[in-house]
This record gives sequence, C-alpha cells and structure tokens, in this order.
Amino acid sequence: MQVKKASLFSAKLVLESIKTSITHLTPGFQFHNPVMFLTYLGAIFTTLCTFFTPSFFNIQISCWLWGTVLFANFASAIAESRGKAQAASLRTKQKQTVAKKLVDGKEVTIAAIDVKKGDRILCKIGDVIPADGDVVEGIAMVDESAITGESAPVIRESGGDRSAVTAGTSVVSDSIIIEVTSDGGNSFLDRMIHLIEGAKRQKTPNEIALSIVLSALTIIFLLVTLSIKVFADYSARVSHQNISHIVTLPVLISLLVCLIPTTISALLSAIGIAGMDRLIQRNVIATSGRSIEAAGDINLLILDKTGTITLGNRMAVEFIPAPGVEVQELAQIAQIASLPDETSEGRSIVVLAKNLFQIKAESLYPDEVHFIPFSAQTRMSGIDLLDPQGNVIRSIRKGSSGAMQKHIEWLGGVFPESLQLAIDAIAQKGGTPLVVSDGSKAVGIVYLKDVIKGGIQERFAQMRKMGIRTLMVTGDNSLTARAIAIEAGVDDFVAEATPEMKLARIRQEQELGFLVAMTGDGTNDAPALAQADVGVAMNTGTQASREAGNMVDLDSNPTKLLDIVEIGKQLLMTRGALTTFSIANDVAKYFAIIPAVFGSLYAVSNREGVLHALNVMGLHSPQSAILSSVIFNALIIIALIPLALRGVSYKHRSATQILRHNVLVYGLGGVVAPFIGIKIIDFCITSIGLVP
Repeated sequence: MQVKKASLFSAKLVLESIKTSITHLTPGFQFHNPVMFLTYLGAIFTTLCTFFTPSFFNIQISCWLWGTVLFANFASAIAESRGKAQAASLRTKQKQTVAKKLVDGKEVTIAAIDVKKGDRILCKIGDVIPADGDVVEGIAMVDESAITGESAPVIRESGGDRSAVTAGTSVVSDSIIIEVTSDGGNSFLDRMIHLIEGAKRQKTPNEIALSIVLSALTIIFLLVTLSIKVFADYSARVSHQNISHIVTLPVLISLLVCLIPTTISALLSAIGIAGMDRLIQRNVIATSGRSIEAAGDINLLILDKTGTITLGNRMAVEFIPAPGVEVQELAQIAQIASLPDETSEGRSIVVLAKNLFQIKAESLYPDEVHFIPFSAQTRMSGIDLLDPQGNVIRSIRKGSSGAMQKHIEWLGGVFPESLQLAIDAIAQKGGTPLVVSDGSKAVGIVYLKDVIKGGIQERFAQMRKMGIRTLMVTGDNSLTARAIAIEAGVDDFVAEATPEMKLARIRQEQELGFLVAMTGDGTNDAPALAQADVGVAMNTGTQASREAGNMVDLDSNPTKLLDIVEIGKQLLMTRGALTTFSIANDVAKYFAIIPAVFGSLYAVSNREGVLHALNVMGLHSPQSAILSSVIFNALIIIALIPLALRGVSYKHRSATQILRHNVLVYGLGGVVAPFIGIKIIDFCITSIGLVP
C-alpha cells in the first residue's frame, strides 16, 4: 500500500480541519477531554459575563478562550484529516468488481458487496479478487501492488502459508478458487481504511493514565484559583483597596485556563493519531494505539523462520556432480527434469542451469515427454522421454536422498558414497539436498537453500544495540535451525517447535517481565501472535495470522519491527517531551501573571505595592498580563501542532539520558517560553491600544 503522504498543512486539509473544529464545539465531544471541557465551560461563562457586563476586555478574553478550544479541536482534526486523506487515496484503488461465485459447480456472477463468508469464488487472469479469502484450488500469480505497493506479482497457491489473498488485488496468471473469509464490506482493505481514518481509535492505557494525572492537576489549579479569589477579597479589605475591577469572573477563568495543562491536553489525541500515521507511511497497519506504545518498550523479538527470516522458497544454489559426471551434464539433466515443474524449487533449477551454463532445453516437445508429478508417497518427481511410439527411452528423476537411494538401488544401480557425504554436509548447513538420477545412475545433487532475506543481519545488529534480543522459533531440525540462525545473526533459536511451544515460550518470557514482539506468517503462528504484546503478521501470510496479530506488515519484512520500535519510542518520547513542556509552561505562567495582577495591593502613597517587585517582566497592567497570557496559551497550541504530528527526533538513548534531555530542552524551554512570549504579546497589545 503506497499511500501518498499528505503535507502537514495543505490548504485542503486545513479547511477541512477548520470545519471539523467548529462542528466539534459540542458538549458531547468536549466531555471526552476533561481539561478542555473545563476550558469549554470557562469560555461559555465568560461569554455570558460579557453579555451581561459588556466590555472590550471581556470580549477579547471570550474570543481567545473560544480560540483555545478551537485550536485544541484543530490539533486532533488536522491529524485525523491526514488519515482521511490517506484513506481516500486507498478508496480510489477499490473498484466496483463482480465475483464469479461457484454454485453446484456453475459460475454465478454477483456483486462483490454481496459476497458472504464461506462462498467459493473463481478468479481468472485479469480478475480483481472481490474479497479476502484462502486459495483452496490452483496456483496463480497475484498483483498485490494496490496493497503493498510492490509491483512484482507474488505466488498464491492452495495449502501452506501462501494461500491468503486480499480484496482489491488482481490475478495476473492462471486461475484459482478461493474460499471467502470475510463478508462484503468487511475485507482487510476496508478495515485498513477504517483504521487509517482513526474513527474508532481508542485511548491507550498510557493516555488514560496521563489524562487522569492532568485531570488531577486541573483540580489542584481549580482550588488554587478559588483560593486566589479568597486571598484577593481578604487583601482588599485589609489594605482598604478596591480591586473588584481586576479580580473579575472572566479574569479568574482566564487565570484558571492559563494554569491548567491545556497544551498537552489539546495535543494528546493528535500525538496518538500521528503515531499510527507514521506507521502507515512505513506500510504497517496497527489495529490499536496500545500496540504502538508497547512496541516502544519491547525487550524480545520472536520470529518464525520460513517466510519471515527466509524468503520461504527453497532456491537452487549449486550443482554437485557424482564421480565421473561433469557439472554441466548434471545441470542439463536437472534442467530437463525440472522443465514441467511449476514449483519455485523447480523453476530455480531451470534458472540456475541457464545462468551458469547458458543451457536451454526448449527442443523438447510436449508429445515427447511425460511428467511424473511429486507425491508424498514417492517423494520424487521427474520426466520420461518418449519415442514416437510412446515408449520410454530415458527416465530422469529428482527427489529426497532417501527416496532416490531406494529408487536407484531398485533399478540395480549403486548409490555413490561420496554423494552421501555431500548430502550430510548440505544438511549440516541447513540446506536441502535434491538427488538427480538418469535411469539407474545417480548423476549428482542439487543444493537447495532457504534464502535469507536481504539486509536482515544488519537490522538484527541494530536491534541488539537497542537492547532487543532476537529468538528464531522454527519447526525445522536442529542442524537446519542452527545454520539459519548463524547466517541470519539471531541471538538464539528453538528448533522443532510446535505452535504450543511458541505460545509457551512467549508466556514464559512475559512472566519474567519482558515485553514480547512476535512476527509470523503462518496459521500455526496465530496463537503466538495473539499472545504477544506486539504481534506483527506478514501480509503474505495466512488470513488466520493477520487476524491474530495487532499489526500487519504490508511489505512482509520482519526487520520492519525495528521501524515499529523506533516509532513506538518516538511516540512515547513526544508525549513525554510535550507533557514536560506543558507543565513547566503552566508553572511559568503562574509566576508571570500573579505579580502583575496583584502588584497594586498594599500600595502606600500612590506607590506600587510590595508584590510589584516580583513583576520582573514589567508587564503593562493587570489586564494586559491576563490578556497576553490567554493569547499565548492559545497560540502555543498551534505552534506545537507540527511537533506533535512529526514527533520529536528519535535517537537511541538510555532512559536517564532521555529524562535529562527532556528536562533541559523541554522543561527549561517550557519555563522560558512564556516569559518571552507573554512579554512580546504584552508589548504588542499595549502598543496598538487593545488594553488601557
């Protein structure tokens, strides 16, 4: 899925977000954010006060309080609008397709939306697959570029872990019959669109916990503001001064809004949505924000081997001839035996012979050969060359070493001891030896290797630096597993593993306090994917694995987890940084506002009061101090939206280093910014006469 990345503030997104911000000015929507709901109530009461006691100052306060609420709405709306824009680009890829449903062996054409779970659909060359499903008959090349963005078609066949097909992809060769696994309108692509739009995004546990903390701080500052009113009334009586024109209800509401953590509360939702957005840009769909956060803290990555660490297709990499046989002769015989073989292994033998020796065997005609398909009983396949009368003149076979040894000896041949040594050596390397015979003579071995995905060793090394252990779990024997583990560079491996063993290992690690991520692509990986804290299913895998995981990697690259971890850490760092800034910002505003508001108390002989000495900023008047603070409080939300959407830059640091960086940069910045910003705004509004 290559989704066009929308710019942060394109005109279309901004206009749509402004509209959404206004429509969200309802009590029901605001109630979900306690801090902003209190600001919302404050704006309402200030507006009512302005209506009954109109003044230019009160009108300005009311406008900026409403602006604060609107800017908070805008922060979440702009994040959601980016997601909706991406979803719209996905929708353009969906076509009005029809499905060829099989009913009693006959084709019945129906609309794709009418497809039901369990239906069997015939898909031929050029057909768009109408629904998610599993291939139950046939093999075909499928173009999945609409989902993955990868232009190269992939093989989808019945059985195994490459049977899943996705709605919106298209068949480019042969034909397949699929069994639908989802009802119309509930396909994987439909769910992707809903997730990208963020319509059903739920708060994560960390967000809920932070919301509770912010609500508690809001209650504390509410009590502080009430106590300020009591202090002001008492001080006015004692000093025989009248400050009722200063400490008004709009002023107290403004003071409360400036002190409560409106900044982080306004940006909290946008930070979470932006985290999912950054994952989507890397072709990963997360079904919950919780999984993104968990990814930032994982300690252990458990990977399946086949299709995850390796490509999943055994490929021919070497021809090993028997004594007295030339390697080119072996390559030619192996290529002849593999010409009718449509498996990935068979095709790789043909390609290897052609690449190494430029061997071409197109001179064979269909009426001169008879293909012997592979069967579980014989464990071999091959080809018989026929004369014009149909008599076998040459018989070539290839298959497992044990089956081929019995076949050769049954025909009266002798299996060379040197080939057995080569077979043992290949097995120790984790490869698969495929013995080739010409009649009763063993001519050599084709070395099949489960190819490691490119760049995986470097990515595992990066994970190790981040403190993430890697564990490969596979059903292969110990020799094969060890060889693949060493080549891939994983920290440890478990061989001959069953689905129950994978699940038990994850539970064991979790009981020890580790957060576990699991990647896999097969049906047998589904229980482990569901149990893991972060379950990343490969898009090329089965439907069961994709349903079990809480993330789907559309590129089917297991090392993508490194990107997922970095995004998770970046999300947590962004939230922590902006929380630090917001709280420091609120404390600073308290010390900036209070001296200016109460600087005239206890004044003697028309001189400034004792609290005026604390007005180090030299704000013009109590009214200008309040108005400047309210304006700054609103504008800082807009100023921080780009940072909330992009996230703070991620660099691998320890928790202590991250805390020190947050305190120095965002904590100190949160203290300094209000003093500078409020002073500049105070100068501007007094210069143009907005306050007396």
